[in-house]
Amino acid sequence: MSRTPGLVPGVLLRRYKRFLADVRLDSGEEVVAHCPNTGSMKAVNVPGCRVWLSPSNNPKRKLEWTWEWIELPEPNGGTALASVHTGRANGLVEAAINAGEIAPLAGYQTLKREVKIADARLDIRLDDPVKGVAYVEVKQVTLKEEDGHGYFPDSVSVRGTKHLHTLAALAQQGERAVLLFCVAHEGIEDVAPAAHIDPTYAAALSDAVKAGVEVLAYGVTVERQQGVPVAARLIRSLPVRV
Repeated sequence: MSRTPGLVPGVLLRRYKRFLADVRLDSGEEVVAHCPNTGSMKAVNVPGCRVWLSPSNNPKRKLEWTWEWIELPEPNGGTALASVHTGRANGLVEAAINAGEIAPLAGYQTLKREVKIADARLDIRLDDPVKGVAYVEVKQVTLKEEDGHGYFPDSVSVRGTKHLHTLAALAQQGERAVLLFCVAHEGIEDVAPAAHIDPTYAAALSDAVKAGVEVLAYGVTVERQQGVPVAARLIRSLPVRV
């Protein structure tokens, strides 16, 4: 479980210059928040939607606020929370692995972050004297298209394709290589490569699967207290349409 206590609600006014967002807090104050997401944020950059910010009292920071969540309208009339903070994905996955909530990755003795492989860096290495080694690359998914399905990436991802090539090479060498989609959007129920956005990535994913790379997807479940998101867990195993 990953916790983000003390979040402050507001309304998104606009996101700009990739890393900045203007937000009107419920107090009426308008603030500039750090937007920790380098992607296009297609379908989650929706002005007028409710958002939650985390505050910081670090005097070395340029911005006091960080944009964490957005509440998006769903076709059924409800809403779904989506995380815009891509830096949270690895923590969510690590917590889920340690809690045994990602069954295919359960039972490993140690977990190491940020492992260098050749000219690339993968997010997680799992080791166990019996199970051996597993290399895991994590990708956060928040793009829900009008057809109701989830997709990755939300913009052309040269880095993502490079990671797939690294995973495929490991699989061909007999290593266990895993791509894990961290689906940080409550309304997404399955994931597919976004061939309509990045056909190169989609082709690389297909080749990686043929090489033996495992592809998993787990969806976020958000705990709320009085409507405020306070914690998130990856406990929903979702199908991947490759």
